[in-house]
Amino acid sequence: MKTTDMFPTVRDVLVLDPVRYGAPRVVAGHAGLERPVRWVHSAEVPDIAGLLRGGELVLTTGIGMPASDSGLRTFIAELAEVGCAGLVVELGRRYTGGVPKSMAIAAERAGLPLIELHRATPFVPITEAVHALILDAQLAELTATEAIHQRFTELTVEGADPAEVVREVAQLAHGPVVLENLARQVLSYDAAGDRPEMLLDGWEAFSRGLRVEGRTGFDPATGWLATVVGARGHDWGRLLLRCGGDGPPPSRLIILLERAASTLALDRLVRRDEEGLERQVHRTLLTGLLEHSRSAAEIALRAKALGVPLERRRLVGIVLRSREDERGPVAAHLQLRELTDSVGEALRETRLAGLCGALDEHAVGVLLALPGADREPSALASFAECVHRMSTRPVLIGVGSGVDEIREARRSLLEAGQVAQVARHATRPAPYYQLTDVGLRGLLHLLRGDARLQTYVERELGPLLASRGGVPGEELLGALRAYLAHGRNKSAAAAALHLSRPAFYERLNRIGRLLTVDLESAEDCLSLHVAILALDALRD
Repeated sequence: MKTTDMFPTVRDVLVLDPVRYGAPRVVAGHAGLERPVRWVHSAEVPDIAGLLRGGELVLTTGIGMPASDSGLRTFIAELAEVGCAGLVVELGRRYTGGVPKSMAIAAERAGLPLIELHRATPFVPITEAVHALILDAQLAELTATEAIHQRFTELTVEGADPAEVVREVAQLAHGPVVLENLARQVLSYDAAGDRPEMLLDGWEAFSRGLRVEGRTGFDPATGWLATVVGARGHDWGRLLLRCGGDGPPPSRLIILLERAASTLALDRLVRRDEEGLERQVHRTLLTGLLEHSRSAAEIALRAKALGVPLERRRLVGIVLRSREDERGPVAAHLQLRELTDSVGEALRETRLAGLCGALDEHAVGVLLALPGADREPSALASFAECVHRMSTRPVLIGVGSGVDEIREARRSLLEAGQVAQVARHATRPAPYYQLTDVGLRGLLHLLRGDARLQTYVERELGPLLASRGGVPGEELLGALRAYLAHGRNKSAAAAALHLSRPAFYERLNRIGRLLTVDLESAEDCLSLHVAILALDALRD
């Protein structure tokens, strides 16, 4: 994204001493005085436009300008077309009382600042003064950029969490900052002194309405600057900043936002661990299973050395997490440590062999190694009972399907993690939960943090949710929801929405056009139904 804030404007140039010496007077193009001046160029030829690249302030005595009015109009039009910042004409050699009226009219129509110098003025001091101003601004920009990089390098080394990074951006930019996921849900924010409800109320709809292009873009209609957050080709959110003032944001703010996004992406890749050596080895082996970073033979060998034989055993993945996650890094760490200790103690008390370690900031994983499949029900029952008895807060236990090969253990662990996540919304209490307790809604709910699911929802329903004019997107979504819920029975759906059939049919036609789908197609409707259920999970 290109910005020009490091360059002085035509208005800035007019107050420089070498220019003021020439008694300048703006005769046309007042609206363009805020144009940035990238360079100063003096010339006395009529075809100067072909030598410019845009942003130049042209100085001339006028001796090489066309003699006819039509030639002058063409001259001005060519300067405006290449993006010339302005034209400064010294009077006395070609023009005495003032520039020709035709030139002034053409400059006014083109919005090109046209300035007369009523006193003979050397052009060299003007050029030197403007170029010094440009270089000083560029140096200040580099200094500010270096300070930003230094500060966010410190935050990266310190392991700052997303809330700290967002807060730092808000303080440096003096404006509200929001970190959102791909589903336009707020992960963290800093209102910068504003009322949070004013910032967050209706955020999803507001964010969808922003019009930005590229990985970093600015929406001039709202004044919000946005950049994508992600690493290694996997984008998982956006960082947004509300900029003050009119016009495009200064490059300092763009650099600030992009540097903060890099810090957030890096923090997601870094996992800090303060566990004991034995527990750390357990966690390393579980991570190796989940990430395919170690071979099954290596994991089996190292686990056996730890006293946990995995070969010729019934392997069952278990994931445990507290029903309510603590807020704040310190409280969350203490909660995770307490849960990990309880799980380790439960394994010892029940005399069950297994690998045990933290999987993330809130979950603990266990890979039970049982002598046979017949021991699975009793082992799970006794282990769950022991965990619940030892824990000081409610714990959810997700259990994966048992497997007989080490290379299949990853599937069991992943399944257990999914079940534990969705079990937080289960209405039926149970000592532990298995995949049979999870329906389609639950499956989509536990996958709601996956960027691929969020991308799917955006692809299927994004044009509908961002619909402008006429019936709002949410009302169209309601019509689609009713249509699918009533088995594509249009009359029943229209009655449920208290709409006339013609009005309801028109909404369906508009939905079909927006999403480019055939609402008579069972396959298209199935895709849309899954997307709506996923959207509900994302908004839950």
